[in-house]
Amino acid sequence: MSETTYELASQTDPAWVDVVLGDFDRFLMDHAACERKASALAMSLVAHYPDRPALVTAMTDLAVEELAHFREVMKHIVTRGLVMVPDEKDPYVNRLRKHIRGQPDHYLLDRLLVFSIVERRGTERFALLARSLPNAGMRDFYDRLARAEARHYAMFLDLAREYFDAQTVEERLKQLLEAEAAIVRELPLRPAVH
Repeated sequence: MSETTYELASQTDPAWVDVVLGDFDRFLMDHAACERKASALAMSLVAHYPDRPALVTAMTDLAVEELAHFREVMKHIVTRGLVMVPDEKDPYVNRLRKHIRGQPDHYLLDRLLVFSIVERRGTERFALLARSLPNAGMRDFYDRLARAEARHYAMFLDLAREYFDAQTVEERLKQLLEAEAAIVRELPLRPAVH
């Protein structure tokens, strides 16, 4: 893995699309929550690592972009006459975050790689959804978001490579991709991004 792209260790079950289309309103609620949390996460990295200019710049831009995505999803929610509900815990993200090691020399690397993997899975799922939505406007929306997620996962990987040596990054990425594949296999399909 020497490029800025990589493959997931497992593919999403195609039945996930049917589950999402079966309760698209609930999916939109989850999607909005994911975008809001992604923006907040980016800003938390800025607060934790103010001495890393490349990270601060990238995360500031990401926070703004994710918040813009949140606004766009909220427009779809309001158009459908829906009202946001309290966030649900995301079992996928929570289980994946348990693989982040707490030692200072590993913590940043693991966070960057875990967030890269989350964005990589989002790339895959938004692309699947874009191909399946009956409404052309929503297809275009999710196609555009899939491309944005692809930029994001590559950015997190690039940042990991900026702060850590390539072999360490590749070995840890492989471990985390295997862990993520196991999580995806074990979790039930739900009308949610993850």
